[in-house]
Amino acid sequence: MKILLAALFTVSSFGVMAQTFNVEPSATKIVYVGKKVTGEHTGNLNVKSGKITLKGEEITGGEVVVDMNSLTSTDLTDAEYNAKYVGHMKSEDFFNTAKYPESKLVIKSSKKTAKGLEVKGDLTIIGQTKPVTFIVTDLKKTDAGLTGKSNLTLNRTQWGLKYGSNSFFKGLGDKAINDDFTLAIDLAAKK
Repeated sequence: MKILLAALFTVSSFGVMAQTFNVEPSATKIVYVGKKVTGEHTGNLNVKSGKITLKGEEITGGEVVVDMNSLTSTDLTDAEYNAKYVGHMKSEDFFNTAKYPESKLVIKSSKKTAKGLEVKGDLTIIGQTKPVTFIVTDLKKTDAGLTGKSNLTLNRTQWGLKYGSNSFFKGLGDKAINDDFTLAIDLAAKK
C-alpha cells in the first residue's frame, strides 16, 4: 500500500511526463508569401532538423532549423526569371545564405488560448535573434507522432532586411516591397 501511495504521489507531483518528437523534414512544409506593390511572390523553404517537446497538451520547448539555401519560388514560371529572383533572395540584399545558411526557431513556452496554442520563442534570421509569438492550431498527438499548423506574420525589417522597404527608403514607387511576410507551416514530427 505504501508503494502504491508513493507512486500516486510521484505521478501527481510531477504531472504528465514530457515527450520529445523529432521533426520530419520531408513531411514538414513551409510556404512563404512576400508582397509588393505590384503583386506577390510565393515559395517554399525546407526544414533541416528539429525537436519539439510536449508536456500534456502544451509545447514546452524545442528547436526547428530551416535550410535557407532551399528557398524556392512557386509563382514564377519563366525559368530565367525564377532563377534571378531566387538568386536575389539568397543574396546580401535579403537572406545572405552564403553567410547565414540557416534560420532557427527556439521554442521557449506555450499556453492554451481560445485561438489555439500560443507559442513564444526566439527566431534567428541572418544572425539576428528576435522574440516571436504565434498560434499553433490543429495540434494532434498520436502514438506515432505529432502534427500541427501555424501561420506567422513577420516584419522582416526587425531582422535588418530593409531592401525595398518604404519604411527606410522613400520614392520607391512600384518597386516597394512590404515589410511583412507570412510563413504557413505544416509541421510533422515523430517519436
